[in-house]
Amino acid sequence: MAKKKNPESNKPRAVDPNVMGLRAEVLEQPITQTLEVNYMPYAMSVIVSRAIPEIDGFKPSHRKLLYTMYQMKLLGGPRTKSANIVGQTMKLNPHGDQAIYDTLVRLSRGYGALLHPLVDSKGNFGKVYSRDMAWAASRYTEVRLDPICQELFRDIDQDAVDFVPNYDGKLTEPTLLPTTFPNVLVSANQGIAVSMASNLCGFNLGEVCDAAIAYLGDPGVDLLGILKAPDFSTGGELLYDGAALAEIYRTGRGPVRLRAKWRHIKADNVIEIYEIPYSTTVEAILDKVAELVKAGRIKEISDMRDETDLNGLKLAIDLKRGTDPEKLMARLFQSTPLQDTFSCNFNILIAGVPRVMGVGEILEEWTAWRMDGVRRRTWHICKKKEEKLHLLKGLKRILLDIDKAIRIIRETEEEAEVVPNLIIGFGIDQIQAEYVADIRLRNINKEYILKRTEETASLEDEIADLKEIISSPDRIKRIITEELQNVKKKYAAPRRTEIIYEYRQAAEVQAAAGSDIPAYPVNVFISREGYFKKITPQSLRMSGEQKYKEGDGPCLQWEGTNGDELLVFTDKQQCYKTRLSDFDDSKASLLGDYLPTRLGMEPEEKFVWACPPGDYSAHLLFFFGNGKAARVELSAYRTQTRRRKLTGAYCDKFPLVSACLLAEDQEMAVGSSDGRCVVFHTASLTPKTTRNTQGVGVMAVKAKHQVEWAKPLSATHIVNAARYRARSLPAAGALLKEEDRGEEQMTLL
Repeated sequence: MAKKKNPESNKPRAVDPNVMGLRAEVLEQPITQTLEVNYMPYAMSVIVSRAIPEIDGFKPSHRKLLYTMYQMKLLGGPRTKSANIVGQTMKLNPHGDQAIYDTLVRLSRGYGALLHPLVDSKGNFGKVYSRDMAWAASRYTEVRLDPICQELFRDIDQDAVDFVPNYDGKLTEPTLLPTTFPNVLVSANQGIAVSMASNLCGFNLGEVCDAAIAYLGDPGVDLLGILKAPDFSTGGELLYDGAALAEIYRTGRGPVRLRAKWRHIKADNVIEIYEIPYSTTVEAILDKVAELVKAGRIKEISDMRDETDLNGLKLAIDLKRGTDPEKLMARLFQSTPLQDTFSCNFNILIAGVPRVMGVGEILEEWTAWRMDGVRRRTWHICKKKEEKLHLLKGLKRILLDIDKAIRIIRETEEEAEVVPNLIIGFGIDQIQAEYVADIRLRNINKEYILKRTEETASLEDEIADLKEIISSPDRIKRIITEELQNVKKKYAAPRRTEIIYEYRQAAEVQAAAGSDIPAYPVNVFISREGYFKKITPQSLRMSGEQKYKEGDGPCLQWEGTNGDELLVFTDKQQCYKTRLSDFDDSKASLLGDYLPTRLGMEPEEKFVWACPPGDYSAHLLFFFGNGKAARVELSAYRTQTRRRKLTGAYCDKFPLVSACLLAEDQEMAVGSSDGRCVVFHTASLTPKTTRNTQGVGVMAVKAKHQVEWAKPLSATHIVNAARYRARSLPAAGALLKEEDRGEEQMTLL
């Protein structure tokens, strides 16, 4: 018989807040405590234990991987599957197999990221110069340590560095690898931590060894004369800038300009690019060139393709008939990643503290660290020899009476009493007695004992010499110098990146790049909404009325030439740089090119104003709604042609009302929303080199009112200019009379 349901059972019941571990109250914690307790340990862990390399040139992931391979006898041994190494490395590095394999790939010879790869690889490891070329899975590739790793592990078993337990305490691993050369300057490395990053470029091994040797001899040596410039595994050309390199060597920060190597095959009218900057990829280059061709800015290229094969990198550019390859490459260098910048940031962990150091400071820290390693190694060897000498001195005592030793051993009834009886019989200590007691019967002869004891004198001399080394910094420096010379002799290779000491400056390259642009007169028209038209005088004479979109109208108009530059300002305080030649010739009957779309502006970003900068000798005047005006030197907007957008083009604190190009000083008229006007001379405004300067007050605007327009006095209908002319700035101005108002004032907005 079924039970009747209790009607009370369907009612919701109150839940005890302490049931299932729930608590009713909410614990509040100050944000400062959250940062200190939760965030700071994480940040320090990333900085110290993951992202920033140390003085040996390695991050923890690199060091754990290489040490695991060394423990697997892969230095000089046969290759093994990468998957095997990844699995073994997880005993030291618990960050996942894929992260470990990615680290292995970057150190490999096949990938080519390092000047001197540390992993000898077999199989597909991708390429550093390719973004899309994926490497094979770890089960398909094989690796072993490269011979140069002998210089990383030479002193690893001689107490040259400290060892610490791994994450579960079952194994030990070195805190640093005792490199015999400044690997931190040879192996390129980069890492992104919390609130800081590191970007180390590589230098030629031979030059680094020479620089270290010179520094050991004289810490004040001019390193720039020895360590000529960075060297990159992808080759290319380095545009030498002595001042910039000197700054990098001094501070550890600064840019290095790189560009691709190319050759022109006249028979096929093809340009072959066979080395590219280290900081880019072939896909990035192809995408940018395709973008320029599609936009019509490069018209001399008929086709471009990637012909990279087993022989190495090669990009082929098919040229149209009559194209000058020198001029085309000059334009590509300025507009594509074929010429790029590597930003150096020598941020290195020293004793657990991140420091940005110049090359001299790095060599100073490496020298001190290496001297300590050599001192520890020498002390370790000395202790071993002292222990051996101690044993041989005990053996020498036996030589005095071998028969007595045999008799003591023979007459001792218990095995445990052999060592104590030898100690009593010959006056030796327990360690010496243990050594004597373990000698095999066949070795208890005068010849064996005499040969062993003959080593005593030589050991004493060696120990004395080792102790002298430990106490002599000069001798330690000589040892390090000899090691550096041996490393250079065995592993040094020619530079891969060619240094270009003499090259054309940006202005000359720009002139060369633009010399093939037809220079003919044009008329420029820009509407209020940002529609651009470039019309030749012949077409303009034959055209009728200018066509505009409904609700739109004329804003700017001037005469120029097809090769002129153009600065376009937007409501997001950004300035876009382009050339009139980048636009096709238009007609008055067409709407023209919409600048926000053509220049790739951000969503909802709108056109405000534009001007031709000419030779950048003029000034710009910006008038803001709060009555201030900023006079900015046009040279503040001068950049390399390759840079297409400037942020912070003008002040963002107040709404922009008007802007004008000031070729020479003149009188300006400014009007407010309450009908007042001020006339002043632009000579009273001091030019600024900062683009986003707030300017100075020119009109004192009353509350709830603002400046509505500003234009040259000659462009207004003001008849009584003296009535509105200001004696000092800012001025309140005077009410406009009827005869001075003329037509309705136009504004930018």
